Amino acid sequence: MDINQLIEIVEKKILSQDCISKVYIEDKSFLHKNHKSNENGKFHIVLSIESDELKNKSKLYSTRFIYKILDNELKNYIHSLQIKLI
Repeated sequence: MDINQLIEIVEKKILSQDCISKVYIEDKSFLHKNHKSNENGKFHIVLSIESDELKNKSKLYSTRFIYKILDNELKNYIHSLQIKLI
């Protein structure tokens, strides 16, 4: 899977949730290219999520909510995920 396919899948899954109005996805894999733990086919992404509902929940709740949605992608294609609620 390449980064464009991953972004498309992540965006579709995140936006399928009624409580999320927008999502912005950034590929930050280039920042970690020389790290020992860097693996081909695994990406570092930043999610900026617009959601009034998640902003009113605890950070732990919101993170678990997103991790549950992206369970397969986290296991197979995402090495690092940063979540920003905006």
